[in-house]
Amino acid sequence: MMQVKIVVRVSMSDKKSRSKALKICVGIWGVESAALSGAEKDQVVVVGESIDAVELTRQLRKGVAHAELVSVGEDKKEDTNKPAAAVVTPANATPVVWSYLPHYVGYNSYPIYESSSSDSCTIM
Repeated sequence: MMQVKIVVRVSMSDKKSRSKALKICVGIWGVESAALSGAEKDQVVVVGESIDAVELTRQLRKGVAHAELVSVGEDKKEDTNKPAAAVVTPANATPVVWSYLPHYVGYNSYPIYESSSSDSCTIM
C-alpha cells in the first residue's frame, strides 16, 4: 500500500489545543505518525496508509477548532529505493542464553512430604 500524507490547518492558540489535535490524529485508524508544522505550529501533518482525510478533518473540527484541509498526497521519501542493510554475524559467535528463575509473589517453595500409609486421613 502507498503512504498518504495529509496536511490540515487547524486554528490552535495554546499548547493544550495542539496536544488535543495530535491526540485526535493518532486515534484515527491507519495513522502512523502525526506532527505539527508551519511557522505558528498551526498545521498538522499526518502520514499513514488509507487514511480518510474527510473523517480526520471532521474529528479535528469537532474536538479542537476550525480545521481546513490543505493537501492530500502521496508521501515521498528518498530512502524508498535503497535496500535494507543485512545483519552480518560471525560464524564462531555463540548465542547468549539468559535464564532467570521465576519470581512468584506470595509463593514459597516448601518441601512436600508423602506418607505411604493408606489408613491415614486424606484430608490432613
